[in-house]
Amino acid sequence: MAKMRKKADLPQKICASCGRPFAWRRKWARDWEAVKYCSDRCRSEARAGA
Repeated sequence: MAKMRKKADLPQKICASCGRPFAWRRKWARDWEAVKYCSDRCRSEARAGA
């Protein structure tokens, strides 16, 4: 069984839309380098503004 990690130990990025920091999630494990937005809402707002 894998060791539990604290949320503070996970890598973080800054959202390109809202500017808030967000932490790594398991569902982003394969494409963490390509993740730019913290949520679907921020991604859709960025597309609407472009």
